[in-house]
Parts: sequence; C-alpha cells; structure tokens
Amino acid sequence: MLTNNFALYGMRIFAEIGRDILFFPLWWYTRGLFNVVNAQINFIKDRQKSLALLVWIKNIFKPMYGQYDWQGMLISIFMRLVQIVFRSIFLFFWMIIAVVVVLAWVVLPVFVLYEMFFQLL
Repeated sequence: MLTNNFALYGMRIFAEIGRDILFFPLWWYTRGLFNVVNAQINFIKDRQKSLALLVWIKNIFKPMYGQYDWQGMLISIFMRLVQIVFRSIFLFFWMIIAVVVVLAWVVLPVFVLYEMFFQLL
C-alpha cells in the first residue's frame, strides 16, 4: 500500500511540476506582469505621498508663515518653486527606477534563455 501511494503521489508531483513549467511563461507575462505593474504604481504613489509634491504645488501662491507683505510672498513663491523642482527631480528618479523594474521583469526570462542557449554550445 505504501508503494502505491508513493507512486501515485510521485506521479502527481511530477505532473504538477510539468504543468508549472509549461504555464510559467503564461503566468510571467500575464498575471505576474500585472502584479509587478500594480506594485510599481503603488510604489510611485507612495513616493509622491512621501515627497508631498502635490501639496507643494497646491500651496505655491499661499504665503509661508502668514506673511502677506510683498517680501514674504516673494520669498514664499521662490522657496516653493525650488522645493517643487527638487521634489519633481526625486519623483522622476523614482519613476525611472519603477520603469526599469518593469522592463527587467519583461526581459529577464528572455535573457535567461539566451544565456542558457550559449552555455549549451
């Protein structure tokens, strides 16, 4: 009885492994890619929230510290513009990282197969 169960479960395990190998590319380029893209979109949203770029843009013409004289308004607008430029640069950097991750996800299986092919020769 033990031998029959071992053979039965062994066949099931090999069938599952074969099925996983066959359906891996389909999963990688459909559901897996969808999950990676969603994760990168959430990553960019989190970076935008941490940089508070939209808050700086929304309040660009409001004076800092309630100083409504022309000097306070001028300094406020200049400082907010500087903050917006630098925060935009950082957000752009994070966007580039996110795009590189998605592109790496798409290219990685092809690269691995390419390298395996040249190892066999």
